[in-house]
Amino acid sequence: MMEKSFDLITFGEAMLRLSPPHYQRLEQCSSLEVHVGGSELNVAVGASKLGLSASWVSAVPDNQLGRLVINRVREQDIDTSYVIFSEVGRLGIYFLELGASPRASQVLYDRQYSSISMADPQKFNWEDILGRSRAFHVSGITPALSKYTADATADALKAARKVGCLTSYDLNYRAKLWSEAEARKCQEPLMQYIDVLITTEEDTRRVFGMAGDNYKQTARLLAEKFGFRAVAITMRGDLSVLRNNWTAIAFYEGKIYDDKTYEVEIIDRVGAGDSFVAGFIYGMLQDDIKKGLRYGNAMAAIKHSIPGDFCLTDIGEVEALTKGAGLRIAR
Repeated sequence: MMEKSFDLITFGEAMLRLSPPHYQRLEQCSSLEVHVGGSELNVAVGASKLGLSASWVSAVPDNQLGRLVINRVREQDIDTSYVIFSEVGRLGIYFLELGASPRASQVLYDRQYSSISMADPQKFNWEDILGRSRAFHVSGITPALSKYTADATADALKAARKVGCLTSYDLNYRAKLWSEAEARKCQEPLMQYIDVLITTEEDTRRVFGMAGDNYKQTARLLAEKFGFRAVAITMRGDLSVLRNNWTAIAFYEGKIYDDKTYEVEIIDRVGAGDSFVAGFIYGMLQDDIKKGLRYGNAMAAIKHSIPGDFCLTDIGEVEALTKGAGLRIAR
């Protein structure tokens, strides 16, 4: 059998994120801060920070913006061998206004006709790509982009199951991309290929129409209906725009696992869920559900303190937080 070259391969869109500085609104700013991000790419970066080898699969335009993305990805030690440089389409953009109570943060998308949404699914040789990986991750954002990405997602998950990859899927419902009915019709057939589902109670209700009496029962119901190996449900409590509680639970082999709750000060909450996924996959690849939950929660908590989409941490910082690291300056 071919030796696995990567611990994790992810598939999804990367966008430029443009944010007004100093909590300004778009209509008043005269400059914009530039970051690169995207759900599955964020997961790959988080996994790499924990020491896993990771590759990101996508399509970007063959121009300066596409090369900007690739440069940022390679800076994080992520393999880009399977990224397509496309003559078709553009790079998606999203604008993020960071808020403060009582004004919530807001996202404005400008991502239609992106290169990945127009990429021919047949250009991805998934059996060859995933035959070199221990795990494959994708989220519900990717099939929402277009029929092309929906078909590519289905092809990838079928190939992953065939070659024996651990498959993880973040439901990640985005109402600005598709309706609840469209999301259910597309994604329910995909669940037969998923080993690990990461979701929220709200996304579960909106996409699958399922709701337990509490989040633990919701996780159990999901596992029983779809046959997942593991289900993780993340939970955010909004104390204010700039202060939240964060935690998650997991259902695995008939048991519920939980972890402590972090109170976080929010510099930037985008990518926190993706950071949790990275930590959770790290644990699953070691067959240690408790470690996955602890590391996922710690990474998500740390991400709130870091500007941009990427969780720029390391395994030492994550482990220290799981053990109760204090807030005094590290000298």
